[in-house]
Amino acid sequence: MREPCRTGWIVPREGSAAYGGATARRVGTKAAGRAPDVPSWHAGAMSTARTPSPVSVVFDLDGTLVDSEPNYYEAGRRLLAQHGVPDFTWEHHTRYIGISTRETLEALRAEYGLDTPVDELLAIKDRLYLELAGASTEVFPEMRKFVEQLHTQGVPMAVASGSSRAAIEAVLDGTGLSPYFTLFVSAEEVPHGKPEPDVFLEAARRLGADPADCVVLEDAAPGVAAAHAAGMRCVAVPYVRGTAGDPAFREAELLFARGQDEFTARAAYTWLTGTAQGRQ
Repeated sequence: MREPCRTGWIVPREGSAAYGGATARRVGTKAAGRAPDVPSWHAGAMSTARTPSPVSVVFDLDGTLVDSEPNYYEAGRRLLAQHGVPDFTWEHHTRYIGISTRETLEALRAEYGLDTPVDELLAIKDRLYLELAGASTEVFPEMRKFVEQLHTQGVPMAVASGSSRAAIEAVLDGTGLSPYFTLFVSAEEVPHGKPEPDVFLEAARRLGADPADCVVLEDAAPGVAAAHAAGMRCVAVPYVRGTAGDPAFREAELLFARGQDEFTARAAYTWLTGTAQGRQ
């Protein structure tokens, strides 16, 4: 459900060709009401110096910037096979896309009745994933173009992910994205993963940005819900195309319903600059 304090920038028109056929939802001007609740661990965020840019951009990592989900699936499949679960499928894995690794393992541990502690499962999966990620993680080409364009224009950026810090750092280093993302936040650093807003609020705090001035790029419904709960706008690029009809995606300010097949850096940047001008 959308927060009553949601803010928005006026989007000129829906289904504009300027956005490559993506759906831009018309949203209202800033609504009256309280700002999103700032949890106690986030104390001091609103006193942090603001960035001079009218907008900051926060990227989800897995499935949004990089195509890492096959590696996460394979790491999970191997982990479960080691613990007597031989039939973990890709379709089963897709249920957990957008959920933090810890919370995914907590759910799988309960589902399969595993006795191994979650911390031990997490350590094993991280090790398996890092072995795979080091060998094969691809950046989505249009996402790389978008990141490079934002960097050239001096737009502040961060990564906010459900992965561990070690996994985030390994992927950013291995794909050559680390120079663009000196700031990243892992769900292991905050009390709650997505769909709670904690990881995005922490990213905004570290950027020195008001959440209302942040735009999130996300591939999964829990991440879109988390962005909106944080009081941020969201560009949704569904990783699993069949999920594009999820109510959370329909609430996104810009939706590329066909995912990476439809997303272009040009379309995203055109929308972003239009909304930034509306904020000035």
